[in-house]
Amino acid sequence: MCDTIRICVVLNYAIRPYSTMSLKAFDWPQLQNGSDIRGVALDGVEGEAVNLTPEIAKILGQAFATWLSETLGKPIGELTIALGRDSRLSGPTLMASVLAGITEMGSDGYDFGIASTPAMFKSTVTEGFNCEGAIMLTASHLPFNRNGLKFFTAQGGLGKPDIAKILTLAAQNDFAAAQTQGQMTEHNFISVYAQELVDQIRSAVNHADHYDQPLQGLHIIVDAGNGAGGFYAHQVLQPLGADIAGSQFLDPDGTFPNHIPNPEDKTAMASICQAVTAQQADFGIIFDTDVDRAAAVDHLGQDLNRNRLIALISAVVLREHPGSTIVTDSITSDGLSQFIEGDLLGVHHRFKRGYKNVINEAIRLNKAGQASWLAIETSGHGAMKENYFLDDGAYLISKLLVELAKSKMVGQNITDLIANLKEPQDSEEYRIKIQAQDFKAHGTQVITQLETFVTQQSDWQIVPNNFEGIRIACQSPAEDGWFLLRLSLHDPVLPLNIESNVAGGVASIAAKLAPFFQGMDALELPPALLAH
Repeated sequence: MCDTIRICVVLNYAIRPYSTMSLKAFDWPQLQNGSDIRGVALDGVEGEAVNLTPEIAKILGQAFATWLSETLGKPIGELTIALGRDSRLSGPTLMASVLAGITEMGSDGYDFGIASTPAMFKSTVTEGFNCEGAIMLTASHLPFNRNGLKFFTAQGGLGKPDIAKILTLAAQNDFAAAQTQGQMTEHNFISVYAQELVDQIRSAVNHADHYDQPLQGLHIIVDAGNGAGGFYAHQVLQPLGADIAGSQFLDPDGTFPNHIPNPEDKTAMASICQAVTAQQADFGIIFDTDVDRAAAVDHLGQDLNRNRLIALISAVVLREHPGSTIVTDSITSDGLSQFIEGDLLGVHHRFKRGYKNVINEAIRLNKAGQASWLAIETSGHGAMKENYFLDDGAYLISKLLVELAKSKMVGQNITDLIANLKEPQDSEEYRIKIQAQDFKAHGTQVITQLETFVTQQSDWQIVPNNFEGIRIACQSPAEDGWFLLRLSLHDPVLPLNIESNVAGGVASIAAKLAPFFQGMDALELPPALLAH
């Protein structure tokens, strides 16, 4: 804490003016995005009006401090709230505004500058900080003009009802400034968080000859996509002895000039795969903007993403916790289930899409007496019981680096752990737009109608114990796969995922589905689906 600068808060920032009438008419619920707040923070995209202004951000800071005081039963003047941000252009101004709202209410605030979403949660449970609450300003992988707020307490990320309550308090805007304003403290907390990862890897590898540098002799490339994850190369990998030559896009840049910081983006994954191949590196790492998601690349330049990433970390978890339940989202492959249950002797529990859904289901299973040590979504959100069920991309990668180091010590490759994983020959996702006004009701009706259609098809069977949409096993030799039709969590869309274990199987399944969709005027089918 010796580098901490404690100063009275004096924040000058440009606020886009809102009249009292404008604020009364402001649509606060529009900012809710599930368990986060997201909005348009900058001009520059046609048709997207700014709705997350500095003044709105200040009110959100006041609302969170008020909510936190009420929830914890603690005077607002005794609260300390930490703030961090990703590399977005609107970040500095919005963070200053949120801090102004917090300190005006009498709470103290930490300014952590560029940080990661997992680090912000850790500030609530790290000795010497133990903040009552924390806020991360980020909009994940969304375009440069967006921004948002993620909220944490020591119990984890806030849920949808909590966000709704904060927005209700913001709409009321009934906040009284404290007689004594809170103070703001600047601190480089990401270095504290990084050191924790360094210590974790050293201890877990426990290298007999190179305890302090267990990654010595390994060439590892990081792609941060100009988000907040660049710290991992210099503050985690280098102290552990890794060669990070060829790492790319480590400097924060909110214009994201190279590619979208998103492990699900094909361009982003192609970029890190190419870098690993060009540098003949041992391993590649890619983070999303705020480092709560990650993916990897093996020494051959092949991506370790989606089902392969889940299989790899499952192999690690089930060796440490035999028989554990692995909770995933609904679109994971049949091959992954066979691997988890047949090869690793674990339990695969598919649940709904949405990282909070997956995490909350794992927590529920544990409370019910069914051990679950991993909750992970194909998007790259992975959360472990040993780490507060926090979706932490850097922690997930650090677990894999331990295995990478151990594999090297015995002359093996980390991917030997998933040698038996059966991967599909063919897979596609089609997004079917719903044009009906009540898109949720219409989408639900389509799924119900599909159940009837399926019963009329030979070699198609409804998969039991499915928690989202309808999943169908397609058993004919020409199809040998499955499909899932579900309703998107937030958008007027029916995503259709199809996988097959035979070449051309997706086309066969899609062609058999085509008659079902014909004549549904309220659905806009993608041309690629119609082509079958």
